[in-house]
Amino acid sequence: MILDLRFPIGAMFTLFGLVLTIYGAASSPAIYAKSLGINVNLAWGAVMLLFGLIMAIAGWRAMRAQK
Repeated sequence: MILDLRFPIGAMFTLFGLVLTIYGAASSPAIYAKSLGINVNLAWGAVMLLFGLIMAIAGWRAMRAQK
């Protein structure tokens, strides 16, 4: 069995992106005053979540193609 590194990297980014997205969505807008009102946690959490899902899907497809 060969482990494709895209799958664990994708899982890690998906998990961290999910946590950051939930924190950004649930946090108070007052803490984003220093960042010009931009919810950076929500934005970067979504980016990390998307990247993680793409990596995990690519790893899963590669492992599936080897069988």
